[in-house]
Amino acid sequence: MKINRWTRRATLLLAALTVLLSGCTTYVTTQVTAFSDWSGSDATRTYAFTRAGDQQNNLELSTYERIVANELAAHAFRQVDTAQARYLVGLSYGIRSDMVTVAEPVYYNPWPTPYWGRPFDPWGPWGPFPTAYVNQSYPIFTHLLGVRITERATGKEVYNVTARNSGGESSLVRAMPYLARSALADFPIGNGVVRTVKIPLDKNGGASNEVAATGAAPAAAPAPASGAKAVQ
Repeated sequence: MKINRWTRRATLLLAALTVLLSGCTTYVTTQVTAFSDWSGSDATRTYAFTRAGDQQNNLELSTYERIVANELAAHAFRQVDTAQARYLVGLSYGIRSDMVTVAEPVYYNPWPTPYWGRPFDPWGPWGPFPTAYVNQSYPIFTHLLGVRITERATGKEVYNVTARNSGGESSLVRAMPYLARSALADFPIGNGVVRTVKIPLDKNGGASNEVAATGAAPAAAPAPASGAKAVQ
């Protein structure tokens, strides 16, 4: 899917503001897009991970599979040998870096000593003044996770979800728990759903168990999974 240049600039600018306000941020925001033809039941949610030929000994992929497996287990999926699995789960992932330039004001105060002016007017009538603007560049990183579920016997694709977020985090492995939890929140969601998922951080800086999702679904939304909160 191609994104026109104005949409991309707007996305990068929003990500830049996220970096600037990172000190106040208490959650990670992820955009999720899903396509679904899901009809499975809890009793048949057995699966195995599938890989391309050149990924058989990929330690990075093994790490991400464990993260996704934890999220699948929360939705009654059980990992088994490939021969016994009803579904095959394939992962795609990546990270891209960009630089965003933001014009920031430089302030000048011609009266460095305290000004005893009107109440609630600590600067008085003279300042500080934005006398110039300086361009500051910030690195922005876009993280991506795709989860594709197919029926092993027929090869039919039954669920395909993509999660994407941006910010100042340069490590994909640190972003992966948020991507995986966002991608599979309230599984299964309707076909063609695009929504935003926010995962709060706990007091130690880790991911909270609470998930808040916003966005319109073309079909009736399923009940949220345990520990998740959906806001339509």
